[in-house]
Amino acid sequence: PEPPERPLPARVCDTPISEAAIMGAAVGAAMCGTRPVVETRYLDFTLCAADELVNQAAKARYMFGGQARVPIVVRQPTGLWMNCAAQHSQSLEAWWAHMPGLVVLAPATPADSYAMIKAAIRADDPVILLEHKELWGVAGEVEQAFARAGRFVLSNAKNHRMDPDVPLVIPEVNAPHLGLLDRQREQRAWTGGIVTNANCAATVAAVAMAPLHEAFGIDRAMVFTMQAVSGAGYPGVPSLDILGNVIPYISEEEAKVERELDKMLGRFDGRAIAPAGVAVSAHTNRVPAEHGHMVCLSLGFRRRVTPDEALAAMDAWRGHPEALGLPSSPDRALVVTREPDRPQTRRDVGAGSGMTVTAGRVRPDPLFDLRLVALGHNTIRGAAGGSILNAELLARHGLLPAA
Repeated sequence: PEPPERPLPARVCDTPISEAAIMGAAVGAAMCGTRPVVETRYLDFTLCAADELVNQAAKARYMFGGQARVPIVVRQPTGLWMNCAAQHSQSLEAWWAHMPGLVVLAPATPADSYAMIKAAIRADDPVILLEHKELWGVAGEVEQAFARAGRFVLSNAKNHRMDPDVPLVIPEVNAPHLGLLDRQREQRAWTGGIVTNANCAATVAAVAMAPLHEAFGIDRAMVFTMQAVSGAGYPGVPSLDILGNVIPYISEEEAKVERELDKMLGRFDGRAIAPAGVAVSAHTNRVPAEHGHMVCLSLGFRRRVTPDEALAAMDAWRGHPEALGLPSSPDRALVVTREPDRPQTRRDVGAGSGMTVTAGRVRPDPLFDLRLVALGHNTIRGAAGGSILNAELLARHGLLPAA
């Protein structure tokens, strides 16, 4: 009989960057009855593990007269992509295909990738899955395929965020937006569903704005961001571009912030999201910080609001009751500091294990009504942590299958 399936955290191994050690451990694990999936991040560096892959995994079936199999999948991003230098851009499909004992797959579309990785994991031979880096930006087709197959997709990708039947969720801010799933499943005739979390900078701004919008009604906002390099993904911004420098442009970012805030702060009326009606002007900038997006906000309200009123509303806010007490929920989604020089990236980005947004410098604005600064962890609250929290909210609603 197959061994019982372990919970997900016990099945994911984060390792030192030693391709030979990673591959060797995976080959041993495969020969002991598991089906490991190795993520080498770049095809080029799999060559550091060529002996383990070519001379061991690929040859075991022949060396032992068919009595041993090595069911291992090695995912290798291949080809040219933005900011990738020569040692990160090779296409070695033909090279691997000439190695006896290896199965080589190269999907051309997201649908190919979805089908091939399932087949690769079920195969009893070592499989090299070569996924071109250009496929990274086209998640939408794969997400829809999973939803049609009855799975829930908790997505950090941009593709479906603004679809009118797809919830764009921060649980503390707009948990009722999950109600869109009924309409989504009805209209698209699938039994799964897609739930998205927001752009990382928009997430920080939304958490800071939510208590003020609930209490007083925001009608206009100026959003100025200082965004860490980790927000650019791997391999990120070239060091010579960002060291000692600020880049006043992030592709598509300003439009994302402007449209996503209006949806997230809107109200679910039982069938659709009524936009918040907040006019947003965004300026987004890449700065030489490792983690943490800082957002400077100038806010206008439907009536005049004083800093003391704003501070009282932000201090009292705990977020939507449905989001309280989830496994990944921080004690407080929003913390407000009175210190004149806070929040600071180095000192505050890890608040609440990266799930808390820290706001400060709440003061009058000569053009709008109020201005303030907010800081949040872009890769935790603004990305993976946000998706996990959304999954926990789905589980609380009984929408996810039991583990």
